[in-house]
Amino acid sequence: MFRIKTAKLMLLLLASLGLPALTYAQQPITLKDALKYALENNAAAKKAVLEIDKGKFKTQEVRAQALPQITGNVGLTYNAIIGQLVADIGGQTQSFKMGQAWNSVAGVQLSQQLFNQQVFTGLQAAKSSEAYYRLNAQLTQEQVIEQVANNYYQVLVNRQQLNVIDTNIKNVKVVEKIIANQYKNGLAKKIDVDRINVNLTNLNTQRAEAANGITMLENQLKFAMGMPINNPITLPSSELTDVNQNPVLADTLNTASRTEMKLLDVQGKLLNLQRKAYVSEYYPTLALTANYNYNSQSNGFDFLTSNRNAIGFDASAIGLTLRVPIFNGFLTRSKVRQADVEIKQYEVDRRETTNSLNMAYENAKIQLRNSINTINAQKKNAELAREIYVSTQNNYNNGLASLTDLLDTENALTQAQNSYTQALLNYKIAEIQLIKSKGEINTLAQ
Repeated sequence: MFRIKTAKLMLLLLASLGLPALTYAQQPITLKDALKYALENNAAAKKAVLEIDKGKFKTQEVRAQALPQITGNVGLTYNAIIGQLVADIGGQTQSFKMGQAWNSVAGVQLSQQLFNQQVFTGLQAAKSSEAYYRLNAQLTQEQVIEQVANNYYQVLVNRQQLNVIDTNIKNVKVVEKIIANQYKNGLAKKIDVDRINVNLTNLNTQRAEAANGITMLENQLKFAMGMPINNPITLPSSELTDVNQNPVLADTLNTASRTEMKLLDVQGKLLNLQRKAYVSEYYPTLALTANYNYNSQSNGFDFLTSNRNAIGFDASAIGLTLRVPIFNGFLTRSKVRQADVEIKQYEVDRRETTNSLNMAYENAKIQLRNSINTINAQKKNAELAREIYVSTQNNYNNGLASLTDLLDTENALTQAQNSYTQALLNYKIAEIQLIKSKGEINTLAQ
């Protein structure tokens, strides 16, 4: 009995712990919530952040070349046949054994770069690479924000269009009942019943397709956010209807604030450092070397015993190594010239990118103005279409309008409502592009 009660308590505790998470999952997710979630869970954003750590370790790798290099060695040799040295001593030829049967050596070597321009240039490039990885991670986050925001609004727009279809289905069902009663009383024709049924079937088909399309868009949104596909998600419709009728639009764009330009500047610095590294191959290098070795020789393998008959001696040396390049078949010159071409290509890319950013900004301003005008026009058009539909429906009920007129006004209302919703989407996309053009897209997640 005690075990059963304990099990029930555990189940109640687990259920109570799961309730907050379930409640949170059912709460509407604002755009800001979606963007924050994406920045923490999107695979591309997480990988870009890991690249920052990779850049730090790369700097440590290059820095290691400028630090002292210390190696140790231990060797053991058995001379199966000991070589001899032949010498003429006092007119007589004599031979001497060279060494003992067993030789052992243990030592340590030190090497330190005193001057190596390639290593020093590599350190500068490694530090610039860290800045490159940080900017690349920032650019990736901006791209994730743009993608998630676009997907977010697409879901909202399609849900609005689904609501339009649902409203039309509701209205058509009302007309269907009226026509069915009129047909029973001999006041309507069979063709009118068939036409309204065809229209209703088409609307139901459209609704099924729209619902499936929304599910696919939601899955795409959740994938962009890094959210499990099976998680339920709810978006507030107010995020779509928020329109700034009088946005402040600057005449010119400060491209220097864009992450793309900052990234290009770092790339240009890296290209110049690469050229400098190639030129450094012309420079001499100077290194300090030092070593210490202890040698031991014996006729027997008694190095590890207390009764050693081995002869031991040590040796040490300190020196400088100067390496002066003289001729390498114009290899260095070819590398430098290739680097010059890459720098020129970079300058062309930078000018093109600047022009592209300015074009995107101007197009975003034009699209935003057009979208605002279209929203205002389509909103009035949708209201007028609804008034016409309601009036036509009343006239039809009173026998003053035909079924064709009613269906035509219903189609016109649907098109006007969908056009208004599409205008809202175009506005939001243009707004995102404008914010991105000004280098402020991160503010959407703040």
